[in-house]
Amino acid sequence: MSATTATLDPADRRFVLDGMDWQAYDALLHAVGDHHVFVTYDRGRVELMYPSFEHENRSEIIGLLIRSIAEGLTMKVKGGGSTTFRREDIDRGLEPDKCFYVANEAKVRGKTNIDLSLDPPPDLCVEVEISRRLLNRPEIYASLGVPELWRDDGKHLRIFALSPHADYRQCDRSITFPELSADQLNELLDASHVTDETSWATDVRAYARKLRQQP
Repeated sequence: MSATTATLDPADRRFVLDGMDWQAYDALLHAVGDHHVFVTYDRGRVELMYPSFEHENRSEIIGLLIRSIAEGLTMKVKGGGSTTFRREDIDRGLEPDKCFYVANEAKVRGKTNIDLSLDPPPDLCVEVEISRRLLNRPEIYASLGVPELWRDDGKHLRIFALSPHADYRQCDRSITFPELSADQLNELLDASHVTDETSWATDVRAYARKLRQQP
C-alpha cells in the first residue's frame, strides 16, 4: 500500500483518506464494524462520513415513504438498509442511505448476505446529500449497476435512472413505482413535516391504494 494521506473536514462530519488499496479498505470495514459510519471506496480513495440527525431523519422518512408506497400498491419489497455493496473487480464500494429490492425481491428473498458477483444490486438506492461528499458516489452506484437512484438534498428529491451508457439520467417518473412522478413524491415528503410519522405513513399507504385502484 502506498502512503496514506488524510483530508479532514469536521464541519461536514467527514474526511478522506488517499492511497488505500483494496486490502486496506477491507481491513477498515472490519475495523468500523457495526459503527454507523458511511465508508465510500473509489479506487484508492476512502471517504468516511458520520451522519447527522438531519441526515438520518430524512433518510428514515424516505425509507418509510418507499415501504408505505409498496404496501399501498401491494408490491413485494425487501429492504437492505445501509448494506455495504462492493466489487473488487471494479475497485469500488459504498453504503447507500437506504436500498430496496423490488423487481429482484424474489432473487434475494431469505438471503442473509449479498454477493454482487452472484446476486443483483438493489433495484433502488437512496442518496441523501445534505452533507456534501468529495467522492462521486452516483458514479459508484452506476458502476455497481443500480438501476434507479433517488438523490435528495433534504428539501427536494430527484429521480435518476441508469442509462445504457452506464450513467444516470434524471427522469420525471420512478421506474420502480411508475405510478408516481417526482412531483408526487415530493408532495408526499412535504406532507411529512406537518404530522407525526405514523399518521403520515397511513396517509401515504391510502394514497398509494387509490393509485392502484385507478383504471
